Amino acid sequence: MIAMLRAADTTAKTDTGRQRRANEDCALARPPVFVVADGMGGARAGEVAAGIAVEAFTQGLQGSGSVEERLAGRAREANRRIFELASTERERAGMGTTLTAAYLDNSELAIAHVGDSRAYLFRDGSLKRLTQDHSLVDELVRRGRLTEEEAAEHPQRSIITRALGPESEVDVDTWTYPVRGGDLLLVCSDGLTSMVSEERVTEILGSSDGLDAAAQALIDEANRAGGRDNITVVLARFEEVETGSDGAGDEPTAAGVSPPARAASRQRPGTESPQSAGATGAAPVSDRSTVGSGRAGDLALAATVMTERGPRGSRVLEPTRARGAGGSVLRPAAVTSRRRVARGRFSKPAAVLLTVVIVLCLIGAGGYLATRQLYFIGTNAQGVVTIYRGLPYDLPAGVHLYETFYVSGVPASLIPRDRRGALLNNSLRSESDAENVVRALELGRISK
Repeated sequence: MIAMLRAADTTAKTDTGRQRRANEDCALARPPVFVVADGMGGARAGEVAAGIAVEAFTQGLQGSGSVEERLAGRAREANRRIFELASTERERAGMGTTLTAAYLDNSELAIAHVGDSRAYLFRDGSLKRLTQDHSLVDELVRRGRLTEEEAAEHPQRSIITRALGPESEVDVDTWTYPVRGGDLLLVCSDGLTSMVSEERVTEILGSSDGLDAAAQALIDEANRAGGRDNITVVLARFEEVETGSDGAGDEPTAAGVSPPARAASRQRPGTESPQSAGATGAAPVSDRSTVGSGRAGDLALAATVMTERGPRGSRVLEPTRARGAGGSVLRPAAVTSRRRVARGRFSKPAAVLLTVVIVLCLIGAGGYLATRQLYFIGTNAQGVVTIYRGLPYDLPAGVHLYETFYVSGVPASLIPRDRRGALLNNSLRSESDAENVVRALELGRISK
């Protein structure tokens, strides 16, 4: 048996604060990825920049290289997009955002960081900061020219020295830390840390009943202290899960968290050819991590998005089901194209040809609409159970008759071998039927 880590519980909350008119923070709580971005620029430009930064991580960490390298690559891609948008649209000029992104990779936590948002690890009653602020006062503190107390009241404490967007290139700090079961990850914007001391954060995390309560208590504490900025909090508690292997070469993966090469992620339709579920090891399916509510199966791998509601124009992070693309199925033989040979004589070949083209287009359109109502269950290239929309066939030239509809985050290796074939056989289903089967997997109801 191999012990691995997953995010057993997650939550994400944001608040406009008491002195801001709009909320320019954005966050993502989609295990194994956790992101906070604090936008700047005014006239909703900061909100746009923060949204671009978070969006860069919603499709996982595809590609080669270490987890740190891939996190940094996502940050640089976001920087490029923000910079180009700011350069071409006058109303976006000068916009930027901070970024703190964490990725749970088995028993390690990789972090990419730009700006003055922060990541902390709460363990055994103690709080450890995992990032360094890219701010003027923090640079002065590191050089010994300011104390922490002086920095907290410094008139230039809001000046940051690094952000995504202002320049075409950006340096991204990365670290990797060992983590263990029971650890609590906190990722937050400076709207929290500029208002609440680390000692008080430690007290709240240690005394709160559940992650939702802890996140709300942190936000309330920041508002009581003045609420000078938007306040965003992402929390994730890690737990150990044991997975076994009953097949040679199997790579066990805990439910809800994957190593980077097998991350359950969203991809664009058709970017990934399907794979067979294969003969992978069986293990019990664990409850899925949750976002916000703490209830198993409540859309744990979903990205959190912002919706306007609540007092003082606050915006609350709401979970939405991830409907990405890319993925895989058991691949049947490729469908080969055939030319129809015209028989007989035609007095008006051009008119006949035009008629044939129109008919084929109508048939194709009807077939396309029909496939939008068909679904099947398979696995993607990372071995994660996935719902696909369309037909389980590949055409020549890399054309797929399907697209990914929903990535569950449940590795196929956790489904008992005697049940795997029946579940992942590419049988055509309705949307509700496919969703019911996958939801049962996520809740651990199909484990024996």
